[in-house]
Amino acid sequence: MTPNEFIVLLPALTLAAAALVVLLVDLVLPPERKHLNGWLTLIGFAAAALALTTWPAGGSLPAFSGMLVADGLAAFLILIFLIAGAVVTVLALGYLPRFGLERGEAYVLLLLSASGMVLMAQAQDLIMVFLALELLSIPLYVLAGLARPRLASEEAALKYFLLGAFASGILVYGIALVFGATGRTHFAGILAVQVGPQAQVLFDPLLMPFGVALVLAGLGFKIAAAPFHMWTPDVYEGAPSVITAFMSVAVKAAGFVALLRVFVEAFPLQAPLWTGAVAVLAGLTLIVANFAALVQSNVKRMLAYSSIAHAGYLLIAVPATVNPFSPAVLTDAGPVPLLNAEALGAILFYLLSYGLTTLGAWAVVMTIERREADGEAGGLTFDAYRGLWSRRPGLALGMALFMFSLAGLPPTAGFVGKYLVFSAAIEAGLLWLAVLGVITSLVSATYYLRVVVMMFMRPGEPTVAEGWGARLSVVLMAAATLLIGLFPYPVIQLAQRSLAVFVR
Repeated sequence: MTPNEFIVLLPALTLAAAALVVLLVDLVLPPERKHLNGWLTLIGFAAAALALTTWPAGGSLPAFSGMLVADGLAAFLILIFLIAGAVVTVLALGYLPRFGLERGEAYVLLLLSASGMVLMAQAQDLIMVFLALELLSIPLYVLAGLARPRLASEEAALKYFLLGAFASGILVYGIALVFGATGRTHFAGILAVQVGPQAQVLFDPLLMPFGVALVLAGLGFKIAAAPFHMWTPDVYEGAPSVITAFMSVAVKAAGFVALLRVFVEAFPLQAPLWTGAVAVLAGLTLIVANFAALVQSNVKRMLAYSSIAHAGYLLIAVPATVNPFSPAVLTDAGPVPLLNAEALGAILFYLLSYGLTTLGAWAVVMTIERREADGEAGGLTFDAYRGLWSRRPGLALGMALFMFSLAGLPPTAGFVGKYLVFSAAIEAGLLWLAVLGVITSLVSATYYLRVVVMMFMRPGEPTVAEGWGARLSVVLMAAATLLIGLFPYPVIQLAQRSLAVFVR
């Protein structure tokens, strides 16, 4: 391994090493000291963030024959993964003991899944995308069933595993078809075969559309876009809430960075085909998720459909990232359509704002959730939030802010995120999709504000679990959601700078 390859791989290696340390330390820890695993995990996430400082600023560093890259896009997404992992670990320190789930393997699997997400953000090859996808997914299949022998948790793990394996098979089949069409799996190689001097000899235009469609379906499962979303409500409801929080933020971000890497870098010449398909998926996702969320009585299922809906909002900007009708720019490989930096930046901003808001909302959910006598989870209905304002005004205000942000109301980060993706769609000529996004946002306000009504306008005495981790997470996430909403330009500029090399 060369020094450059070590630097490129250092964040993923740090997380994997931290997982091994936690695994070994857990063997000698007595039951009353298991919380030390959580603190070691936090140190691991902090060390991985420190490892990012070794990457070149404003440049791109390829490694392993171009299969991985260290660039601004990867760094931005990796920070989201690390923030999500750190917040979830802080929440787990209080949540896992309260539900009798304090097991060392939970933190080990969390670190290993995060390492897969890091590799996903750096992938420059379809084979690496698949390997990273499996590394992030397999630990999550186990984590979804962490609350064994609770039936709902075991059911969630089984459903996630079966449907995840099926989606992986679809993705592999798509990769095989793309390889059959181009003879390449590297993104730059796939593009070069299509526009280079030997394109007529090496490229099969008949296989390519089928491969692109299957790759889109496989990745659509990971981002929970309709009609590949059916696993999400059951898995989110059955899995421990602390694991669901990690899945709803980090897995979605990992799926979207893979989608951007593959379709923008490898398939830009197929943009006239996949931009329309993605726009249809976005519209279908918005309609299905928002109207399904209206009839939910369980807050975890409501947030599951909310997660699906936000995948739809993010997908609105994806067709705008590549303009197939713009003048092509001449690259070393040949003429390639121009990329839209504003649309790409909108997606990154939305992922960050959605992640911070969602982590805060799940922190409040965990304070209300309780363990029933039969071991099942209780306190998950909307009625459990009655009168929260009178018992815990800070939690109620935080949850209200998170609901407003998810609904896209000013002056929150969620409002700015939706404004950016809608603007990108309008500039790309997708006015109908932006209008649909606005309409479904109005629909979503119905179920988000239902939580607010319960907290502030309905009498009750909710049971609230004490915990410094949840309080700290709510305060930090609420502050970030509000500050980014009031002062979005530094974050927007950071997203744009992280894309400078990627867009070139």
